[in-house]
Amino acid sequence: IGDFPAEWEAWIRKKREDPPTIEEILTNENYREEMKQKVKDVSEKDKLLQAKEYEEGLVAEPSHTQVKGHASAPYYGKKEPSQDPTSTANTFQPGAWMPPGSGSSQNK
Repeated sequence: IGDFPAEWEAWIRKKREDPPTIEEILTNENYREEMKQKVKDVSEKDKLLQAKEYEEGLVAEPSHTQVKGHASAPYYGKKEPSQDPTSTANTFQPGAWMPPGSGSSQNK
């Protein structure tokens, strides 16, 4: 199936009663092209405005933060080793060995 106007597809699928006219297709195509150009213009103006605001010190440029670890990792932000082994990306951290009865509240 080639690339054909949406108006024809609507008629073929019985979403409209009458087949489209060439004028209608050209009018709609011109409208779509105008909208694409307006979106492009707005996007470019937005980029220029952001650059201007950054130069004037009104906004901070997006920083590239390097994240080490992940907030959901059990040992994130902790200095002491965990009893449970943890694994993130390419690293494996075995759990620390704790002698029975020390630290943990296990009832025997």
